[in-house]
Amino acid sequence: MKKLSSLAIAGLLLTTSTSFAAGELHIYNFGNYTSADLIKKFEKQFDVKVTLDTYDTNESMMAKIKAGGSGYDIVIPSDYAVDIMKKEGLLEATEPDKMENFKNIKPEIVNLYYDEGRHYTVPWQIGVTSLQADTAVYKGDLDTWSVLFNPPAELKGRINVLDDMISVIHAAEHYKGFRLCASDKSELKQINELLLAAKPSWRTFSYDAPTLLQSGDVDASMIWDGAAYRAHASRQTLKFGFPKEGVEGFVDNVAVLKGAKNIENAKLFQNFIMDPENAAMISNFATYSNGIVGSEKFLDKDLSNAPELQRPANFKVSFSPPCSPEVIELYNKIWTNLRK
Repeated sequence: MKKLSSLAIAGLLLTTSTSFAAGELHIYNFGNYTSADLIKKFEKQFDVKVTLDTYDTNESMMAKIKAGGSGYDIVIPSDYAVDIMKKEGLLEATEPDKMENFKNIKPEIVNLYYDEGRHYTVPWQIGVTSLQADTAVYKGDLDTWSVLFNPPAELKGRINVLDDMISVIHAAEHYKGFRLCASDKSELKQINELLLAAKPSWRTFSYDAPTLLQSGDVDASMIWDGAAYRAHASRQTLKFGFPKEGVEGFVDNVAVLKGAKNIENAKLFQNFIMDPENAAMISNFATYSNGIVGSEKFLDKDLSNAPELQRPANFKVSFSPPCSPEVIELYNKIWTNLRK
């Protein structure tokens, strides 16, 4: 009887649903990014047993999916990875735009470059790549990339940058006022010179910015807004910056793999997380924004009021398509030179 009940629910929730698969769903997500309570709620509501495996990067996830036979139904690729996977025929067009809860997605993230109109994906978490510094050490302006690329004396030797070629070069391009992913060699020469000049002031290249800031190993870092919120919780003098030159934004998304065995359950999950209360469960665990209207009232109070997630008016956020192979080749030369 429970299967019949789930079938009825599926019919109500998904206009695209024609059948209900066996009661399983296999999810592949970034590590430490999935609320156990959210999964339990989904399992109970739809009588579906969920299994969860994790990965560390979009690249490792895509390599496993391309190898075939993964057995997963759902993956959580970032924006550029969705673009790649769509073009390579790895994703199902599940038509989230026809689902009941689609109306809850914030308009500004419906028509992004990687999934215009949302025919493949729904948002999981949204963030920006910016910077954070200890105001007990540095009392100057934090709303500029000059903190990293032309640092003040008190921060020299105390800075971490993400060990991420694209994020670092894009931040430098924002700082210089250049277009992202441009192949202008004179501009890229200036980026190369900027990074080489700044490097002696940097202590580390690491993705683990929160740990480095919390431990006091560094006093400033490139960092994602949700990670900055977590770092601030244990080092109260940390402050997040909103560079006036602009920043790179990212959206991680729930996508369904081509030929997924449990496709109807995967569609149920896509619709499920567009519900404001469920979207808030993701944010309360992962500490990023979610892009779902109405989720705010379900957020934990501290997260709801977090300065890291309160973007100023007219703050410039770019969602940039993947750079061309030509530009990536030039970036690689800059990065190799920087990381010598």
